[in-house]
Amino acid sequence: MAAVTIRNLSEETYRALKVRAAQKHRSAEAEIRAILEDAARPKGRLLLGTALSEIGRKHGITNADIEALEQVRDKRPAAPVKL
Repeated sequence: MAAVTIRNLSEETYRALKVRAAQKHRSAEAEIRAILEDAARPKGRLLLGTALSEIGRKHGITNADIEALEQVRDKRPAAPVKL
């Protein structure tokens, strides 16, 4: 796991982070991790698996449909492209 050092953080900001962390019953480090996680990976981002699942539900695709496709699918390795 990566480690990050934050330099030149004002004492006021650090105290505010500690207060915020205490209000949520976690350490300052855990609070900073949560803040960074929320900022870097927003909740509204598109998740490919979720999007594909929603498309399948919208069109009524079931697990039985997927299993039927797997049974008829050509399972041989793909031939290399000849240019």
